[in-house]
Amino acid sequence: MTVREKIALFPHSPGVYRYYDSEGAVIYVGKAKDLHKRVAQYFVPPERLNRKTRLLVSRIADAQYSVVETEADALLLENNLIKQYKPKYNILLKDSKTYPWICVTADEYPKVFLTRRVVKNGSLYFGPYSSVMHARNLLEMFSDIYPLRTCNLKITGEAILRRRFRPCLEFHIGRCKGCCIGAISKEEYNGYISEIVSMLRSGGREMIQHYKGLMEQAAEALEFEQAEVYKQKMLSLQNHYSKSVVTSAVDTDVDVFSLVCDTSEAFGNFLRIRGGAIVQSLNLGFRMPLEEEPASVLSTFVAEVEAKFGELSREVLVPFLPDVEIPGVQFRIPAKGDKLSLLQLSHRNAMEMRRNALNQREHTDPEAYHMKVLEELRDALGMKELPMHMECFDNSNIQGTNPVASCVCFRGGVPSKKDYRRFKIKTVVGANDYASMKEVVNRRYSRLLAEAPDDLPQLVVIDGGKGQLEFAWQALAELGLTERLTVIGLAKRLEEVIRVGDPYPLFIDRNSSALKVLQQIRDEAHRFGITFHRNLRSKSQVDSALLAIPGIGAKTAERLLLHYGSVARIAAAPLDDLSAFLGRPSLAAALHQALA
Repeated sequence: MTVREKIALFPHSPGVYRYYDSEGAVIYVGKAKDLHKRVAQYFVPPERLNRKTRLLVSRIADAQYSVVETEADALLLENNLIKQYKPKYNILLKDSKTYPWICVTADEYPKVFLTRRVVKNGSLYFGPYSSVMHARNLLEMFSDIYPLRTCNLKITGEAILRRRFRPCLEFHIGRCKGCCIGAISKEEYNGYISEIVSMLRSGGREMIQHYKGLMEQAAEALEFEQAEVYKQKMLSLQNHYSKSVVTSAVDTDVDVFSLVCDTSEAFGNFLRIRGGAIVQSLNLGFRMPLEEEPASVLSTFVAEVEAKFGELSREVLVPFLPDVEIPGVQFRIPAKGDKLSLLQLSHRNAMEMRRNALNQREHTDPEAYHMKVLEELRDALGMKELPMHMECFDNSNIQGTNPVASCVCFRGGVPSKKDYRRFKIKTVVGANDYASMKEVVNRRYSRLLAEAPDDLPQLVVIDGGKGQLEFAWQALAELGLTERLTVIGLAKRLEEVIRVGDPYPLFIDRNSSALKVLQQIRDEAHRFGITFHRNLRSKSQVDSALLAIPGIGAKTAERLLLHYGSVARIAAAPLDDLSAFLGRPSLAAALHQALA
């Protein structure tokens, strides 16, 4: 039976499907609300599939499926099978850490400690914590507020009665109440443990209010020493939560997901809010061999977080809906208020993770980094091909004097300085940026068409707004190049991208690498052009300073500059030296007096 015949028999039920290659290895695992319809989408005419999916389909030798009850079950099964088989074409997590938990043991006098192993022995486990520092800070805070034991002794009521243990240094310095010798009752000690468990479950806000109430009650009863004890505990909690977690005005329990997708990878952030405090935060990266829908990637992210951190909150904030429904969980896209602020905070974390990944890639593999940036720029501008060759134009003049223009070239996302070009404006009189831009673009590409017609850029960037862009477009239209390359304007005020024929500017994310490379080429064109303009202006000022002196012509001025190097050195030269060089004492005297 062929693969097509097999999939024709797949049921119209939720489940998970698996594709195998000719060697029997699992190459793809997917979930579906309707197995029959979903799998049939792969076996359509090749031109309807993207390149990566066509490659996957060409390697499918067999297909199997597993039916489950609900979409949520399919999501969890898919996540487990991906971890088991690690298929070549699936979304793969870039995270393989073992996260720490805070354990509260099931002893008569429980211990509280950090561990990376979860053992089913009746102990309570809280976490996992994506930040080890945060977990350690919690334990440090508990030890400051509560005199808990840290020893490994098996302390029981019988052992205390038989006086099996002697107090340690922790007892003598006041960090432990000495439960091993019966110096603290079991009820009081377990009261401390109950408060710790309450904080680990719901955050510190509830306990802060609890200690505040106890402090006020003690003060009213004139028990000032006890009020001071409660005050110190309250301040310790406030100090810890102000440093280690972000508090929110949303006094509720929610989970927050955000996702930033690129062409072949995605970056996600998860925040867990308990009692208005962010108690957990996790960043995860995903590699996507196939072009996945963002909703599908988000579902994978949700499943991984549920596997790591346990059951989700009843309310989950997301930037868009995942492609599965989970019983008892309501996915919500906030539009305003504090919940939108939480989603924006999560998004900033995901963007920061993406930026760090790109920066790291830039240092470890510059070529791959630049290719990634060019892919992002291509997608942002809607181009058909990568802008491997980019050129940018900029005009420079001051009130129409010494008008010049510059053209800088980037190849592979980096400057190609041997291809930089400078232009003196020849046909335009006065300060006319629009006409100057048209002249320069026409001159540049007329010559390029004549000398290297196969070396045209994929992207031309004009430093300016609609006017400069329109005249540059006219020049390209006269040369018949408007269909062969993309031309855009980059306005500096709001960094908006201007496109020909589009009344609305395009705003690229300010934190994106795509916008940064556009800014880099624009700034480089400005630097290159302004340097050329300053040099010309300085030369014209020098020439005018010497030529304004009666008796000194262009050749004499040139001889003086070649000999002395600058006008300042000519002015500082002794009169006798000038007379000897010029051979005319009267002219030397006039020159000396004019420059004095």
